[in-house]
Amino acid sequence: MIKKQYKHIAVLQEEAINGLNIKPNGIYIDGTFGTGGHSKLILNKLNKNGRLIVIDRDPEAIKIAKSIKDRRLVIKQGLFSDIINYIKKKELIGKINGILLDFGISSSQLDNPERGFSFTFDGPLDMRMDQTKGQTASQWLMNANVNDIIFVLKTFGEERLCKRIAKAIIEHKNNPKKKPLTRTKHLTNLILKTIPKYTKKHPATRTFQAIRIYINNELEEIKQMLNGTLNILAPQGRISIISFHSLEDRLVKHFIRKNSKLLNIPINIPLTKFQIEQLSLKTIQLRDLGKIKPSYKEIKNNPRSRSSILRLAEKINNGYKKI
Repeated sequence: MIKKQYKHIAVLQEEAINGLNIKPNGIYIDGTFGTGGHSKLILNKLNKNGRLIVIDRDPEAIKIAKSIKDRRLVIKQGLFSDIINYIKKKELIGKINGILLDFGISSSQLDNPERGFSFTFDGPLDMRMDQTKGQTASQWLMNANVNDIIFVLKTFGEERLCKRIAKAIIEHKNNPKKKPLTRTKHLTNLILKTIPKYTKKHPATRTFQAIRIYINNELEEIKQMLNGTLNILAPQGRISIISFHSLEDRLVKHFIRKNSKLLNIPINIPLTKFQIEQLSLKTIQLRDLGKIKPSYKEIKNNPRSRSSILRLAEKINNGYKKI
């Protein structure tokens, strides 16, 4: 059976690539290959000595990557936090000129009912980025208690009605006359009965987001990758990161701010003003290059881009001067 191809439109493409300030002979990482939109643009800016390392945990994404015949391309399947160990093994610590991360779920994943990511289509309640590993969303729900579900919906979905939804799921599971929650439509219909009214957002939006993030350990992955970037980036190396909801963006924003602030030295420490300034500057590891949101035109052409935020930062060395 031939699988249907689902078109994905990468958001903030030009802004994300331009933000990397690509050197033709540099070494770059696309930590979320997806369908390759960003990777192809990076390759177009590299000369024959440049190199692009791509990673994705989704086997379907790896198949797409392998279809690109380019000797400058290095392909790795796995979690994007795994790239840090790969860089260490290849002795490329401090030599990476730029890292691009796009945390959004691709349209090829979202629009494929068999992946179970969307409440819009009916399909297996799966939600795994890599369908060869780990438990499905359905398996987790079957074994989770009410407190587990409340925690996940509140922590990863910021769902105000998490208790009401969790109790409805448990009541459904405990009713032998009800079908098990094995399909996306089962969970969606249950949520609609629990929260029947909505305006802008579908009632199932936050629940599906929360379970997906939990099943794939997405936030912990982001934390590990961010912490590793400071070691693997070369001086003046850049990070270009696209987030799609507040939880992701908050992690990126706090990471950049934390590593771009002057050291807060107590006033009673016996140091001269010059010594304090020099010591403070040496603690700074990033220069915040700001954030970019999609234009009206992009949102009109691709409504899924409306919640995206691109944040850029540059690694600096001890010779950095205030500007």
